[in-house]
Amino acid sequence: MTDPNNQMPSVEPETDTRFSIEDDVETTNTRSFSQGQLVRRRFLRHKAAMVSLVILIFIVLLAITSIGYGPIPGWWDKTFIDTYPKLGNGEPTVKLWPPSIGEHPFGQDTTGKDYFALVMRGVQQSLLIAFTVGILATVVGTAIGAIAGFYRGITEAFLMRMTDLFIIIPTLVLAAVLGRMAGGNIVMLALVLALVSWTGLARLVRGEVLSLREREFVMAARALGTPGPRIIVRHILPNALGTIVVNATLLISAAILTETALSFLGFGVRAPDTSLGLLVSTYQTALTGRPWLFWIPGMFILVFSLCINFIGDGLRDAFDPRQQMD
Repeated sequence: MTDPNNQMPSVEPETDTRFSIEDDVETTNTRSFSQGQLVRRRFLRHKAAMVSLVILIFIVLLAITSIGYGPIPGWWDKTFIDTYPKLGNGEPTVKLWPPSIGEHPFGQDTTGKDYFALVMRGVQQSLLIAFTVGILATVVGTAIGAIAGFYRGITEAFLMRMTDLFIIIPTLVLAAVLGRMAGGNIVMLALVLALVSWTGLARLVRGEVLSLREREFVMAARALGTPGPRIIVRHILPNALGTIVVNATLLISAAILTETALSFLGFGVRAPDTSLGLLVSTYQTALTGRPWLFWIPGMFILVFSLCINFIGDGLRDAFDPRQQMD
């Protein structure tokens, strides 16, 4: 017989934990992001960068669609070449209340040209030079820095001494001499500025490559016999992308200011074409009588530089691995 006093100890019923475990797995999956998604989310959360990006896109679209560019027709009925009858002293006709842009929203220059069309043309040319310089200088600087940092030896010595040679020559002086030889041609001027703007990025990329080439994944690729160019393109440069992208934005901002300085000194864009720097240079003496001729293109230069610098700050924070997702 079984002793009724000798009872088995009671066992608590097991708790079904399937739902809580699945919930944890689901939560973990929703919080898993790729590197590209993390960068994009961080950048979109940078308020100053997003506002700057919206302003920059708006100005670029305004400049392209207003007076047209190449085959793209414009909705503005005036050109930057033709002259029109002067209205008063040529002051801006835009009004805040009641809202109206008038016949010449930015006014007219001394010869009667529509200043809105002139400024939009200046925006087009300045941005064309800036982005061309940014792209070309980034490509050249990245290539030279990556090759020098990866192969070392005689290759590194030659490339870095060539970089030092470009660095010791004052950039503005060299750009002015080469810009004079370019004769005011927009494409040639952009190539000249790109030629003297890649040195800083090359040294930064070389430093990044020197640290990355000793990492385990690079050593494993070399042990498997992967060619050097493939290692650079597939393994090293993607890990240095943050440094490259951020400094590319700085090159664009610096190119706008350099083009402005060259045009101001008479070594950049020349009439009958125009740029923001040339407009500032042409109407620097109009500050007392008609200040809008100086301040309007000057404000566009300031806005461009600030927008691109804020976008660069946003990209720097987005690529920073120490940033944590909320």
